[in-house]
Amino acid sequence: MSELSFPPDFVFGTATASYQIEGAVKAGGRGPSIWDEFTHKKGKIHLNQNGDVACDHYHRYREDIALMQEMGVNAYRMSLSWSRVIPGGTGAVNQQGLDFYRRLLDALLEAGITPYVTLFHWDMPLRLHRQYGGFQSRQAALDFAAYADIAVHELGGRVKHWITLNEPWEHCVMGHFLGEHAPGVRKPWNYWKIMHHQLLGHGLAVERIRTRCPEAAVGITTSQLPVHPLTDSDRDHRAAAVGNEFMNFITLDPLLKGHYPQDLCRRLRWFAPAFGKDDMAKISTPVDFIGVNNYQREFARHTWLMPFLNAWIAGSGTVADRDYVKAGVQYTSMGWEVYPESIYEVLKWLQDDYGNPTVMVTENGAAFEDEVVNGRVADPKRIAYLNDYMAQVRRAMHEGAAVTGYFAWTLMDNFEWATGYSKRFGLIHVDHRTQQRTIKDSGFWYRDLIRRSRDRQRR
Repeated sequence: MSELSFPPDFVFGTATASYQIEGAVKAGGRGPSIWDEFTHKKGKIHLNQNGDVACDHYHRYREDIALMQEMGVNAYRMSLSWSRVIPGGTGAVNQQGLDFYRRLLDALLEAGITPYVTLFHWDMPLRLHRQYGGFQSRQAALDFAAYADIAVHELGGRVKHWITLNEPWEHCVMGHFLGEHAPGVRKPWNYWKIMHHQLLGHGLAVERIRTRCPEAAVGITTSQLPVHPLTDSDRDHRAAAVGNEFMNFITLDPLLKGHYPQDLCRRLRWFAPAFGKDDMAKISTPVDFIGVNNYQREFARHTWLMPFLNAWIAGSGTVADRDYVKAGVQYTSMGWEVYPESIYEVLKWLQDDYGNPTVMVTENGAAFEDEVVNGRVADPKRIAYLNDYMAQVRRAMHEGAAVTGYFAWTLMDNFEWATGYSKRFGLIHVDHRTQQRTIKDSGFWYRDLIRRSRDRQRR
């Protein structure tokens, strides 16, 4: 395994999301989100589990920050629960919820850890979903911008790095196209409309943040999974090209070029959203960084019905029981291929095709089977995964890609959406019965990488 190091000013962090770790879903005046309702519907989540307690981070955040300090991270990507800040999504602000985030942010800053705060990580307030369908309605973009304005007004003195949305494609497709995530809607014809409303909400929020806190850095996190042809046929190559538009360029093109992918627009022209005259200008408002989440690549093959989605949808509803090796290739316990070059490919897209914007890898990591043995969690597969993917990040940087930071997904084993607590991505092992935390070997490996990189500054 090669010995990695990064520039001394490189940002090393870990990432989490509010619903996946906070718990305390009825504490401190928090209102319900779509995930609270969805997880309590029988059969939606593995073993009918939910995030009611999760990692109990709401009560244990000081312990978790101490563990971050032990690993040496200098940044933490977290998200706010919209319904903890504004229980109904609009209307009265919940000071108890804001006080929790103030305590959390103050503790991070006291520990020398810079917060990167995501405003929306899929947990739409339930009231807004019931009122108008969440991002199925253009109103959600306006309400999201108002929420962003309140959050920055109340917390902007503590937060200088904001992320508007996390993975709008996943919220759109998993939540509203396939219905496997909250809110569990299956209306594929709304795909472009929901995507547009999310991106419009992003643009409107950027304006509010810049007005409230001009010195803050603002970005958005997108998921980028290169789509490759399943075979070398011309049809599969064309399917992969459209697949990349559907999964990847549907966010990058409007954000960085001011328009949606042209071929995809032609294919989906019957389902186009209603555009306001200034929508694309607002969506493409310049940001300070683009957040990239990458775990793997995908494949596409041509079929007459779904010329680009067939291979992805065929496997989307199935999750592996455990990690495995197939044809000499390692797969994670999510059934995702370990393919480190995928993150390099994405970073080169941004460098070569999108003007080389400042990029932060806001999520990258892997789920493997972990257990505590004599107080230790040995996870060599995760270490190999992180090393190999980060080596590809370093490769892209050597070739001129403007990457300034990396956030490992995730800080600790948590509620992993539809798979419940069965999948462990964390650098910290959590016993979900006792809430006992144990830093895994991968967490210590990450600590050593951070130390090695910082030591370059002293030499």
